[in-house]
Amino acid sequence: MAGMIESTIKASPLGRWYIELVDTMKDDEEAIVCLDVFEYADKVEEIGKEYDGVVEVIWSSDEGVTPEQINEVRMQMNAYEAEQEAKKNGDTNMPDGTPNFDGTPDFSA
Repeated sequence: MAGMIESTIKASPLGRWYIELVDTMKDDEEAIVCLDVFEYADKVEEIGKEYDGVVEVIWSSDEGVTPEQINEVRMQMNAYEAEQEAKKNGDTNMPDGTPNFDGTPDFSA
């Protein structure tokens, strides 16, 4: 059975965006607050393990979230996905040419 995660971009009173996610397959599930895309990706992966990695994500945004905030989330998500793809392929550089540092130096060469 596939999981379904509702992801809502929200804005704090201080004007900073965050992502709230809920596993909709569970009753009375508490919303999880993620302050950046790395934390968000970790939580989605964690939830996905319960559904053998098959998860559908539904995106929305709250009232008061600006188009700029939505765009910032989208850009961070795209950068994160590009980084993950580069790591998976063993690329030493990101598509934009910047080094792909994942925190584990490779001294095998």
